[in-house]
Amino acid sequence: MTSLPPHDPADLLARVVREEWGRLVSLLLARFRRLDLVEDALGDAVEAAARRWPQDGVPDNPVGWLHTTARRRILDRLRGEAMAQRKVPLLVVASEEGGVVRADPGDLVEDDLLRLVLMCSHPALDPAAASALTLRLVLGVGTPDVARLFLVPEPTMAARITRAKKKIVAAGIPFSVPSAAELPERLDVLAQTAYLAFTAGYAPGSGPDAVRTELAGEAIRLVRVVLGLRPGEPVLTALLALMLLQHSRRDARVDATGAIVLLPDQDRSRWHRDEVHEALALLDSAVLTGPVTVQTAGYAVQARIAAEHATAPDARSTRWDRVVAHYDTLLALAPTPSAQLARAVAVAESDGPRAGLAQLDGLDDQLPHSHRLPAVRAELLSRAGDDEGAHAAYALAISRCANDAERALLTARLEALDAAPG
Repeated sequence: MTSLPPHDPADLLARVVREEWGRLVSLLLARFRRLDLVEDALGDAVEAAARRWPQDGVPDNPVGWLHTTARRRILDRLRGEAMAQRKVPLLVVASEEGGVVRADPGDLVEDDLLRLVLMCSHPALDPAAASALTLRLVLGVGTPDVARLFLVPEPTMAARITRAKKKIVAAGIPFSVPSAAELPERLDVLAQTAYLAFTAGYAPGSGPDAVRTELAGEAIRLVRVVLGLRPGEPVLTALLALMLLQHSRRDARVDATGAIVLLPDQDRSRWHRDEVHEALALLDSAVLTGPVTVQTAGYAVQARIAAEHATAPDARSTRWDRVVAHYDTLLALAPTPSAQLARAVAVAESDGPRAGLAQLDGLDDQLPHSHRLPAVRAELLSRAGDDEGAHAAYALAISRCANDAERALLTARLEALDAAPG
């Protein structure tokens, strides 16, 4: 479990929920096997902590406090059900307190988290719902941020997650690691889930953090664990390469104050070269040389885009023509608006800001709530000398941005634009 230093109670509670939610869900689910009770009980525990910690002080073991409080809530519910149904003797419920299953979160076996991930990626669930549910249950990503990742309204995502949870309970989906014969059908959904979790770590939709490296690291760990069960699985090999290349830059992504440092300005000596070398070796592995699925190919192409940056000695040396070509390949595989936006940035670097701006045509309808689209437009308009247009685009991006660190960066850019002479 994470060691948590003294903190403002609200900030510390938010950090515990973000970093330990999945482990707490896993531990309680391993004990009680009741998904319908576990998340409600944890939610109650978090609400209780929000009320009590500011008054009583933060407990010495915040994670253990949440676990104990949630466990008691579940036991209370089980007693209530036993009395109402008169089917379960109270003595049986009470025996749950006798230590039959571990009570200390620090003793959690890591496989419990894997069981939770694979339960959430059961083939009976819709893949998109399974990914969203895993982000929510396993990694504690808030429903608004999950909705942003899927580009859907928050109420839609909340309903989707609720339906998925009800499906798990109603279908009796087991909390277990599937057999070797059953595992392959889970891998694509598992990969999608890990990829979205990783994205949530490096592009948090809301909150104060520029990056959430712990969340991204957890996604990498999950992929490594499953690769241990399925060595050489192409989709996980390609995904791990992509993750490692992006994760290798974690120490250079923010400065000492927590402010975002953009890729061209990053200190490349702080990149983790061991992870870059591991990723490049994965990209060259034999399992990616033959026919692969569209999903696997998509991860591999994205990894090769990241590799262009990782292998360039400095920003000026980046082969943007290759990056554009890789994006062309990616768009042929999966024509998403996010990939089109990224390609526009690469075109601007390769052929100039006006060329990049032309590539943004039509994206407003596809990304109506995105702050990154007007942010890119603002930067390119500024480079092209259209300060008035850049000002309006920055203002729109700021109004849409829910992440504190990104908003601060955009605000600083707008202020610099307005302060420039001429």
